[in-house]
Amino acid sequence: MQNSEKVPYGTIKSVSEMGALVRQHRKSQKIRIEDLSDMAMISARLIGEFERGKETCQIGKVLQILKFLGLEIRIVPRGSE
Repeated sequence: MQNSEKVPYGTIKSVSEMGALVRQHRKSQKIRIEDLSDMAMISARLIGEFERGKETCQIGKVLQILKFLGLEIRIVPRGSE
């Protein structure tokens, strides 16, 4: 991925989309999976599985990953802005 690519933040419709977006964000910040694993105290394997769209990842672990990357989830009614 080139640094000039913009991360497509916005509406997420699947676990794979979320994982791909998080991976792109992590890479744009030049954070290696191993470094994120150490910071968030979550296994590198779980982070990799989440980024590849594994649907059975624990929501608590996903929220930890997002926190350490400076991301958040917002819940809004579908179709609202």
